[in-house]
Amino acid sequence: MIMKKQLLASALALIVSGACNTAGATTGKPVDWSYTAPIGAENWGGLSSEYEGCTSGQAQSPIDIRDAVETEIAPLAFTFQAGPAAILNNGHTIQVSSSAAGGITLPSGKYAFVQMHFHTPSEEKIMGRTYPLNAHLVYRNTAGELAVVALLFEEGTHNPTLEPILAAMPDNAGGMETLKTLNIANLLPSNRRYYSYAGSLTTPPCTEGVRWHVLSSVLQLSTTQLQAFKALYPMNARPVQPLNGRSIQVGG
Repeated sequence: MIMKKQLLASALALIVSGACNTAGATTGKPVDWSYTAPIGAENWGGLSSEYEGCTSGQAQSPIDIRDAVETEIAPLAFTFQAGPAAILNNGHTIQVSSSAAGGITLPSGKYAFVQMHFHTPSEEKIMGRTYPLNAHLVYRNTAGELAVVALLFEEGTHNPTLEPILAAMPDNAGGMETLKTLNIANLLPSNRRYYSYAGSLTTPPCTEGVRWHVLSSVLQLSTTQLQAFKALYPMNARPVQPLNGRSIQVGG
């Protein structure tokens, strides 16, 4: 019971701080948004002055990854630890948080793990291809800057690391369950070659300045697992955004 209360407090703190679903903090009560009309992605910029970047921003995410430039970029250095995790239905996706999860080291410094959440279909595309599901692992450094690692999934074999998360998903928005232990490292592919670009949050307020890293190796989940997520969220993905001259690197 103590563990559950601690995880609940941690999850609620992430929501209040604006980390939930990669969204930044807003002043006052956040304006409702959705993935469908009339408050869907095409209208986010007009819902609130704080969301104007969703329309006016020039470095928005997600993108269709094309014409990536081969670059000698440093490998992603993950430091994951097994520990208890909170599985939260935040009304837009399923979010996984754990205070003991670890972090990542990038050329720009060290970032602590904040949370992981899911989108269907995938928000990122590679050469025009959309995948049925993806996961965003969100990190934050001591300066408050965000970095995201994106994982892509296709239908195939059963994914044992995803199974306890999917089995614990609360049906109702605001619901939370806990796992005694989860090691997100088990979700990562052995080949961690990645695409890198400068982007934004993919949810309102669509704040820019987010460092994006999309792993090129595609993971698998079973059709049954995919349908379990889609039973809660049949579509929760922002459409791809214009590149506007940004460069995309690939390496690692």
